[in-house]
Amino acid sequence: MRLPAEYIGLPREEALERTAAARQKLGKDVVILGHHYQSDDIIRFADFRGDSLELSRTAAGQKDARYIVFCGVSFMAETAAMLCASHQAVLMPAMEAPCPMAMMASVADAEVAWRHVAGAWGEENVIPITYQNSSAELKAFCGRHGGAVCTSANARAVFRWAIDQGKRILFFPDEWLGKNTALALGYSLEQVAVWDPGAPFGGDPDLDSAQIVVWKGYCHVHTHFTVAHVEEARRRYPGCTVIVHPECPVPVVQAADLNGSTSYIIKQVQAAPAGSTFVVGTECNMVYRLDREQPDKTVVPLTKSFCGTMARTTIAHLLYTLESLLEGRLVGHITVDPETTRWANIALERMLSI
Repeated sequence: MRLPAEYIGLPREEALERTAAARQKLGKDVVILGHHYQSDDIIRFADFRGDSLELSRTAAGQKDARYIVFCGVSFMAETAAMLCASHQAVLMPAMEAPCPMAMMASVADAEVAWRHVAGAWGEENVIPITYQNSSAELKAFCGRHGGAVCTSANARAVFRWAIDQGKRILFFPDEWLGKNTALALGYSLEQVAVWDPGAPFGGDPDLDSAQIVVWKGYCHVHTHFTVAHVEEARRRYPGCTVIVHPECPVPVVQAADLNGSTSYIIKQVQAAPAGSTFVVGTECNMVYRLDREQPDKTVVPLTKSFCGTMARTTIAHLLYTLESLLEGRLVGHITVDPETTRWANIALERMLSI
């Protein structure tokens, strides 16, 4: 979806004023969701902000709203569309905003991995789990095969659910969340194999020794961080707490003091005593905002790491979406077909029941 010419290059202040006016006119018909990684221009208009699944579940609870405007990336809006009621329309201001990590795992490639892994272990002995940061189709794939979705906050619980059934795990699409979760549960790296969809036979992972197979995918925001960044932070901010997201590489997570989801990071900073210093390894928009909102603490990024895909949602995109609603038009309408929705929601429901 391209912005009409009259919205391109619109002065920021004018765009903000018009967005505020449109938002007021639409009233309770609209709920705006803003992911933590969005810019301040977007967050200022968000009725709710949070992690992707948290926002989608919030959206599903807004029964009076006819329109859910999701400022994030594609898989987030898909999840909201699958969870919301049939009378609600989910709109994404920047439709050209696919999550790069989610795009690293297609269902076609997942089918190949499944045949290989299930052939080696026995289909009855393996459970597929996909990170929330994946397509609706991949969630549905996991639902059809008895698997579940997980978030960075509950990955350990979902992994344990599979392990307690005596199963092995095939995990999509983030190698590092998979490895960090396995290590946290007491597995060794020798028990974690990597499936590389770009290599013949997945790179021929050692399935005899492995209990968990993780997909070779990553979030470029979090793989940007290094152990050298952690060491420099400790020199620059003596006594600081280094806290990182579990999508970071294993050595970075091991070098940090704490690791957890974006909500976990926020809660840790908020609960800390005045005067605390945190060096945070996640997307910089969230880190800078957290610093402003916690003026009695010092909160700085481990190094500046920016999600360009999140940044595709600009104030001009949000304005165009809202003014189009005032004119009776839906732009950026996200839909998921019923069969995909059914199986993906089964995978989501398994997660929620754990």
